[in-house]
Amino acid sequence: MRFVLNVLRWGVTTLFALFFVGVLVVAGAYLYVAPDMPEVDTLREVRLQVPLRVFSQDGLMIAEYGEQRREPLRLEDMPEPLVQAFLAAEDDRFYRHPGVDYHGLLRAAVNLITTGEKTQGGSTITMQLARNFFLTRDRTYTRKITEIFLAFRIERELSKDEILELYLNKIYLGQRAYGVGAAAQVYYGVPVGELTLDQMATIAGLPKAPSTTNPVTSPRRAEIRRNYVLGRMRDLGMIDEQAFAEARARPVVARLHNPVVQLEAAYVGEMVRQEMLARFGEAAYTEGFRVYTTLDSRLQRTANNALRNGLMEYDRRHGYRGPEARIDLSEHADDAALDRVLGQVARVGGRLWPGVVTRVTAESAEVYLGSGSRVSLNLEAVSWARPYIDVSRTGPVPERVSDVLSAGDLVRVERQGDESWRLAQMPAVGGALVSLDPRNGAIIALVGGYDFFQASFNRAVQASRQPGSAFKPFIYSAALERGYSPASLINDAPVVFEDPALEDTWRPTNYSGRFYGPTRLREALTESRNLVSIRLLHAIGVRYAHDYVSSRFGLDPSRHPRDLSLALGSGAVTPLEMTAAYAVFANGGYRIEPWFIERIEWPDGEILEQANPIRVCEAPCEPQQRVELQIASMGAGEVNEPLEVDGLRVAERVLSPTNAYQMVSMMRDVIQDGTARRARALAREDIAGKTGTTNDLRDAWFSGFNGEVVTTAWVGFDDNSPLGPRESGGATALPMWIEYMREALSGRPLRIMDEPEGMVTVRIDAETGGLATARTRRALFETFTPEQVPEAQDSVPAPAGETPGTGQDEVRPEFLF
Repeated sequence: MRFVLNVLRWGVTTLFALFFVGVLVVAGAYLYVAPDMPEVDTLREVRLQVPLRVFSQDGLMIAEYGEQRREPLRLEDMPEPLVQAFLAAEDDRFYRHPGVDYHGLLRAAVNLITTGEKTQGGSTITMQLARNFFLTRDRTYTRKITEIFLAFRIERELSKDEILELYLNKIYLGQRAYGVGAAAQVYYGVPVGELTLDQMATIAGLPKAPSTTNPVTSPRRAEIRRNYVLGRMRDLGMIDEQAFAEARARPVVARLHNPVVQLEAAYVGEMVRQEMLARFGEAAYTEGFRVYTTLDSRLQRTANNALRNGLMEYDRRHGYRGPEARIDLSEHADDAALDRVLGQVARVGGRLWPGVVTRVTAESAEVYLGSGSRVSLNLEAVSWARPYIDVSRTGPVPERVSDVLSAGDLVRVERQGDESWRLAQMPAVGGALVSLDPRNGAIIALVGGYDFFQASFNRAVQASRQPGSAFKPFIYSAALERGYSPASLINDAPVVFEDPALEDTWRPTNYSGRFYGPTRLREALTESRNLVSIRLLHAIGVRYAHDYVSSRFGLDPSRHPRDLSLALGSGAVTPLEMTAAYAVFANGGYRIEPWFIERIEWPDGEILEQANPIRVCEAPCEPQQRVELQIASMGAGEVNEPLEVDGLRVAERVLSPTNAYQMVSMMRDVIQDGTARRARALAREDIAGKTGTTNDLRDAWFSGFNGEVVTTAWVGFDDNSPLGPRESGGATALPMWIEYMREALSGRPLRIMDEPEGMVTVRIDAETGGLATARTRRALFETFTPEQVPEAQDSVPAPAGETPGTGQDEVRPEFLF
């Protein structure tokens, strides 16, 4: 009996000692890892890495940026079978253990002792969460101990549902997908609510090995893992035998789905990405910012189509440059081989499909587009494809399809209607189209090229090119400020400039090559007379005009010459700068600034930033009137920052109402009677604008507007090579402007600028510019300020522009008139 008591006493003492030692070991371990454990508060404040998403004004997604694709969801928004699948696969005792499952740890330990291999894990969902949020992936005992203690802390601070929600949004599931919301989109292209049971089980099987059990790269292994998850769900009573059998019988079919881009506006998306990176650094890619731009999705789509149609039309006029590559059909004899070739060639602009010509006759050609799809091209489909010789010459019109195509050609085709196809090619020429609201500068559409993913160079904001004659309205506006009127006469006659700094003399001419003698300013602008513009600039003074253009229209003075070539637009502007400058005319004389970010939101919809742009008030506008009175009292040159009244950032008036009115009136004539007559197809009296064509036909422009929309179209080669004969602003850029503005102005009422108070309209002699008399052969009406009203003229007076203006401190050439 004494022996039994001694043994019992020894056993109790040993157990107590072991317990005490265990407590000391646990306490020591805790004290060892505690300094490196995160603070309790950070558990509640931890944020998921959510990518940057960019949207149009009306909420269509434009782009997504970030290494991790994630769609954060609330637990109640996740389907119950999906949650159950994860519990069955990873931690079926999740709601019963305190963060660490002793059963699981014991089972893993026994397996390690008996087999010598670590084939079973003991990590609970809480432990996985701790590891994923705060710890490294290193397999060390210290990390495991930290993981256990951290799991206890998480369970103490968060509810089970909060832990599970964090886990299902955080867990890595392969292919850059983090969380179940992203995985559903990546693998199946649907929200979680549309997943089938077998798809849910496939996703739930991914956390253990997202690379080796991936349904895209390893469908067989994914199927084995999926069936295991389904079996666990059945054994745990989560699904019945019928549901198990039906889900298990389905094949594993998954493919990668890119982020759902609802609006093609990649150039603007890149502008937003750069702006957000400049503001927030690398956090821009992880904080889940939702950026809403000023783009109108309807007009952005129209701009995309207008630009592409314009560039394609130009490209077809200049001939076919041949196939993109040649494929040896003897080495690619079946569809699978051709599929591998076409898999390396992307579709361009959403419309130019790559294809391989597999058979050609005189009457038709068969083109393989991939995945078993074939189309036929007849002679009409290739009739445009004259051989390209150079920008000025093409070969003969093809008489047979075989004149153009050969078997093995890698070509582009585009759909024509529902059934037919046409041969195409990627345009070599570049272009841009920019449209904004002149009342506040909001960019409503912007395209910087044919396809961003083929050429990310954004010509709308990066192509600094000569504006040519599209610059003339700025010079004319400066002349009106100097006392000229639309009826002032300037001599349209030959002129030669000699400058010691130049090797050759400069003999500018009109585009037509003809000279027209004394010409009214209105007529000169309407017909884009170069020599009138040069003489006019000479008369008002280059320095004055140079300063006027930069201060009134916001154009960078360093990129514009201080000589008479300024009159012909020999400086450099981007299409966006040109559009903003023309907005001054469109809005009646106010300076605005282009902008494209409407607001920035946190992932939960809370607004971080809301734009407050400089804007022109709609009349009557008391804040605008107060600002203009303040500007008048301050004097010229004293307004450096936009003035704010009642929270409204009010635009500064930079042109007088009369100046803006007369300029718009003259530019309306450019469309009604001048170089932009094609735009009369829009059948609107409220549109105005100006064509632009540079030396050697290197750039083609059209900038035009009404009171609500101002748009610029530009076409040119990135290497500044010539566009070719007859490729002027009116022929090349104007058609895409018309196509876009037809939609932009659809449904909008006419918005003709009101005549400012105090102006007078009188009949003038079209030849002399003076008041009409009884002997006037051709009279017309013109509107003047009281100071501009001319006197009657019996004969053509000596035209203005023969004497230089004041303030010419730069070196000027000698003038030989």
